[in-house]
Amino acid sequence: MKKIIKILGTGCPKCKKTIELVENVVRENKFDATVLKVDDIVDIMKYDILSTPAVVVDEVVMIKGRVPKREEIIGILL
Repeated sequence: MKKIIKILGTGCPKCKKTIELVENVVRENKFDATVLKVDDIVDIMKYDILSTPAVVVDEVVMIKGRVPKREEIIGILL
């Protein structure tokens, strides 16, 4: 089943790094997933997070306020 991964962030360096990292992990591991960037503050506020970047997988906030590690992303997507 295809996963929908949303990276919430307004464009800060940590947000850009998170997007790049998640896209690389998805591509390298051939995960069946779509990565979406959410940068609209109104949309971000719907997830009730206080700091970005945040990683949302199938509408569940998995990581917030930091850049995740590669292994952490893999573990979430398996």
